[in-house]
Amino acid sequence: MRRVLVADPRGFCAGVERAIATVRTALAAYGPPIYVRKHIVHNAHVVIDLEAEGAIFVESELDVPEGATLVLAAHGVEPSVYRAASTRRLRTIDATCPLVQKVHIEVRRFAAAGYTVVLIGHAGHDEVIGTMGQAPGSVLLVETAGQARALSVPQAQRLAYVTQTTLSVDETSEIIAILRERFPGIVGPRKDDICYATTNRQSAVKRMLPEIDVLLVVGSPESSNSRRLVETARAGGVPAWLVADETELDEDDLAAYGTVGVTAGASTPERLVLDVCRWFRERGVTDIATFGDEPPENVFFRLPAELLRDGARSQAGSSR
Repeated sequence: MRRVLVADPRGFCAGVERAIATVRTALAAYGPPIYVRKHIVHNAHVVIDLEAEGAIFVESELDVPEGATLVLAAHGVEPSVYRAASTRRLRTIDATCPLVQKVHIEVRRFAAAGYTVVLIGHAGHDEVIGTMGQAPGSVLLVETAGQARALSVPQAQRLAYVTQTTLSVDETSEIIAILRERFPGIVGPRKDDICYATTNRQSAVKRMLPEIDVLLVVGSPESSNSRRLVETARAGGVPAWLVADETELDEDDLAAYGTVGVTAGASTPERLVLDVCRWFRERGVTDIATFGDEPPENVFFRLPAELLRDGARSQAGSSR
């Protein structure tokens, strides 16, 4: 190990920042405990930090005491969750990323117009579960190019597609191309559903690949966009693996590589990247530099409207 290059951009996206700020603002405004359905974002360190501040993470809205405050995670939920929360008289604060909400709106709009909707995404992912729930019976899930080639649809003349926001840009483009070839009349969203942060971080990795011998992606295994960064490097011929933090690094594993690239998924706190860099410094690596000269992303999402009511406005403003 002689050199470390740290990708820019990396780490938190605007949707993740908004979701974390939502929980903290709710804690400040209403006091603990604040219940959060599922992990607010897919990073264990973030969850542990918020638990220490008074957040309680639950699997279902049915696990929340009646009348309590519930925050919905950034990945979005199916409409039945809102109905169940209302039945339990929960104060519900929706931290769904606005870019995921965009996909939900697209699905409902297409389904209402009589389209069968092909959702390109990964089965079982929280975002996919929430998106499919927007129009039960009208959404077909496609995960791979092979599935796209074999897809049978009931109404080929009324067919639309949307995508999960955290997919591989290249693999998704291939699937869309197959769908368009097989179903020339298929329609899609006016603007790509893969979010800006996912696209930018994959592009940063691609630009870095000629300069590095191996890539470390700092992120949680449950993070879709982090896993896609690993796949992006491997598709470009560079070994890569996912690490949750610096404790998962192994000096022997890295000894054979001259230049190590480091990036982070969109739900990974910057402090974890700094900890990885410190780990290398402690082992004598002094050449640690940022790779990339892209302009700042400068994307900002307002906190949920629910937080700007009921006396939470001042707390919301102070959290920005």
